[in-house]
Amino acid sequence: MKSLSITGLILLAVSALLFYLTTDFAVEQIKLSHIMGIMGGIGIGLIIGGMVGYVSKGSAIKEEQKRREFKQLQKDKEELEKQAAEIAKRQAELENQNKNPQM
Repeated sequence: MKSLSITGLILLAVSALLFYLTTDFAVEQIKLSHIMGIMGGIGIGLIIGGMVGYVSKGSAIKEEQKRREFKQLQKDKEELEKQAAEIAKRQAELENQNKNPQM
């Protein structure tokens, strides 16, 4: 995002330089071609901004989905560990009962 802003500032400086070279910043010398160039620049900027926004939003959504899946896997792991401990406890109790049968 930072590099995109720097690129935008460089292009803005180039456009100001070209405008200065063609009109000497005199309002009387502005022609229809200048207006068309400005509109074209705005359009290209909006298209590029939209694409960058779409890509960054998509990557943010994927990242959030990965985080959710990781949290779900952690919960599943904890549940499995609890079940394993419970099963081990039951087996230990059964072994104790088999070793010491009550008469």
